[in-house]
Amino acid sequence: MTELTDLSLADARRALLNKEVSAVDLAKAQIAAIEQARALNAFIKETPEVALAMAADSDARIARGEAGPLEGVPLGIKDLYCTAGVQTTAASHILEGFTPAYESTVSANLWRDGAVMLGKLNLDEFAMGSSNETSYFGPVISPWRRVGSDAALVPGGSSGGSAAAVAARLCFGATATDTGGSIRQPAAFTGTVGIKPTYGRCSRWGIVAFASSLDQAGPIARTVRDAAILLRSMAGHDPKDTTSVDLPVPDYEAAVGRSIKGMKIGIPKEYRLDGMPAEIESLWSQGVEWLKAAGATIVDISLPHTRYALPAYYIVAPAEASSNLARYDGVRFGLRVPGKDIADMYESTRAAGFGKEVRRRILIGTYVLSAGYYDAYYVRAQKIRTLIKGDFESAFAAGVDAILTPATPSAAFGVGEKGSADPVEMYLNDIFTVTVNMAGLPGIAVPAGTSSEGLPLGLQLIGRAFDEETLFAAAEVIEQSAPKVSLPARWWA
Repeated sequence: MTELTDLSLADARRALLNKEVSAVDLAKAQIAAIEQARALNAFIKETPEVALAMAADSDARIARGEAGPLEGVPLGIKDLYCTAGVQTTAASHILEGFTPAYESTVSANLWRDGAVMLGKLNLDEFAMGSSNETSYFGPVISPWRRVGSDAALVPGGSSGGSAAAVAARLCFGATATDTGGSIRQPAAFTGTVGIKPTYGRCSRWGIVAFASSLDQAGPIARTVRDAAILLRSMAGHDPKDTTSVDLPVPDYEAAVGRSIKGMKIGIPKEYRLDGMPAEIESLWSQGVEWLKAAGATIVDISLPHTRYALPAYYIVAPAEASSNLARYDGVRFGLRVPGKDIADMYESTRAAGFGKEVRRRILIGTYVLSAGYYDAYYVRAQKIRTLIKGDFESAFAAGVDAILTPATPSAAFGVGEKGSADPVEMYLNDIFTVTVNMAGLPGIAVPAGTSSEGLPLGLQLIGRAFDEETLFAAAEVIEQSAPKVSLPARWWA
């Protein structure tokens, strides 16, 4: 029999409902796997006692015939989601020890549907990063390694703990968040599936804010079907979030396996970058052929304002971050460093509590919002954002159903290899993903092959607002067509 931890979420759910395995046994298997994988540093907080208690409750509901859609399935929760009675840190020293008295709406939806919490997953501090190296609790290490090398690799960010845990079979799925690519980039780096839903599809209530007009919750999972199952439970209208959209949540799983014959897939010429690695170009071409073979029509499109997306994003996101992070002042919760007066206490607390990357982004954001620079930077960036959104709307109005692009400009890189001398080098990892957040659209990353070094590479599909179903259908075609990506031996165990 397949090891319990190697089952897909869909298979684990089936085994639970058929009473082939108990929720407690499944939880114990995952807890043991987590204990053996601490070298990956994927979890900030493990909650085995909580998991076993929730699993026992799930077994009781299954026995009574009252199983929910995720009954007994163990999941990891990104430590950006508030979890009642369990420490929530956003991977920052300034929130170390903070235990919320309330539950985020998305995680509450998962518990409502019977899921089991294994613990809180590591991330870049306040979700600011593309490699999971900015966490106060140390970097997450990818379970992947280059062929013939033992060098530690990054899992991507900011949801690196989520991606690494799913890839290493430490949980059947994980919550994540995506502000500029923080679901799709780590998914691509680790051979997992990650979907950023349309802005407003999942509630942001109870999720620590980075940039409120860009942040969106979503799942990272092992397969397209697993991601569809998770998103159905995570999504839904929430009156506590004014940006939450009151629309029915479709049965996303039903879209998996749906024919894409006659679907029109756009290929944006602006995503062909100067100096793009040949293996990324080749992967993209292969994705086109797979979709064409499944009956889709391929059309060239133009998204002319793509070139401005990254600089505009790195104005809008830091500006919103500087505002959102003003609340961490040492007065109400979290870290407090004493000072000679309240102003000195504020300064000392924030200097000690925030890491280097977070301080950098707060300073950038404060600068672009300051008198004399607001119109020159922030207002212009928002105008560019409107133009980017208009590019996508024009493509979809012309009949395009989805857009195919690379997910990342390269495979995963080594810990410490990028960004130490020039932060922009790290920011360029988001070049294919930030447009989707700026336009508020859904995007999915799906494994599509491997690099010359044996590392996962992903493709991205971008869809119309609130049309995640089309993305699941097209992504499943790529998943079924692509060569299967296999993890190296469990060197971390």
